Amino acid sequence: MSKKALIITSIAPDTLPVLHTYAKECKQRDIDYIVIGDTKSPKEFNIEGCDYWSVEKQLTLPFELAKIAPTKHYSRKNLGYLIAIKNGCEEIQETDDDNLPYESFWHTKNVEQMASHFVNEGWVNVYNYFTDEFIWARGYPLEELQKNQPEQITPNWYYCPIQQGLADKNPDIDAIYRLTRSLPISFEKINNLTLGKNTWHPFNSQNTYWFKEAFPLLYLPSYCSFRMTDIWRSYVAQRIAWECDWSIYYHSPTVWQERNEHNLMADFEDEISGYKNNFNICKELQELTLKKGKENIFENLITCYKKLIDIGVIAKEELTLLNAWANDIKATLIFTMLKK
Repeated sequence: MSKKALIITSIAPDTLPVLHTYAKECKQRDIDYIVIGDTKSPKEFNIEGCDYWSVEKQLTLPFELAKIAPTKHYSRKNLGYLIAIKNGCEEIQETDDDNLPYESFWHTKNVEQMASHFVNEGWVNVYNYFTDEFIWARGYPLEELQKNQPEQITPNWYYCPIQQGLADKNPDIDAIYRLTRSLPISFEKINNLTLGKNTWHPFNSQNTYWFKEAFPLLYLPSYCSFRMTDIWRSYVAQRIAWECDWSIYYHSPTVWQERNEHNLMADFEDEISGYKNNFNICKELQELTLKKGKENIFENLITCYKKLIDIGVIAKEELTLLNAWANDIKATLIFTMLKK
């Protein structure tokens, strides 16, 4: 069986029950459980079965990125990915410390999935296929909300090294939805969808599963809003996935969220860059000429982020971090291969 890791970033104390739940469940299944802290994390943190990394401990890592990654940003989760890869993990599951797992969260994942497939459809509101409620994901362009959605087609098998699960009760929606509509909500329809070429929908870092070949696309940008880092990552990942003949898989909830305390107006302010730019970011990425094949994944990654810098949505300093990520992950993958 492939070695697996579960990765969370958290500033919560080690008394938070869900952190213990994940530790217990991971230990039972021989899954590496990695928690990445930040400057606001408690100085004392001790959970049996949890590989906890404070900022001070992160600085001892043999990665270029560890020395230059900004603090006080969700993107420090990148170091967790590198730790998992260094440990020889071939599958990475990620979530947050306010998501609680159903039993299905722990089910074995297969890279090939049977699902309805959308291709050449532009923007598809995935949430539309899991509920009759009018709801949309964080990162979905507001200007596309009134678009008629395509009919599902007969399911078939698709190769999906990136897989996104939904979340019940308090799903990943934007501040506009939270300020204007009511929660909780559960996705009552059981469904499986894949999105292929020229078809867009954001995915997050709250309930996402990655197979080894897609690991380079895990990279979370730092020089953008905390509320956009995983969303803009997803756009880049989708664009590059097309060149590898991969699909992005979306499936019914395997977690429910009991959301940490948020200031919704602060969230709204942090999401403005997304409301203004999400549609155009994907338009610009779609128009890029990228190289075919997963052997070009790093070059394509650089090309995509250079475009985001060119259009002014990410600061130019991002390239320094991205190059460090590329160097670290290449060296780490070579190291794990030599160990075998």
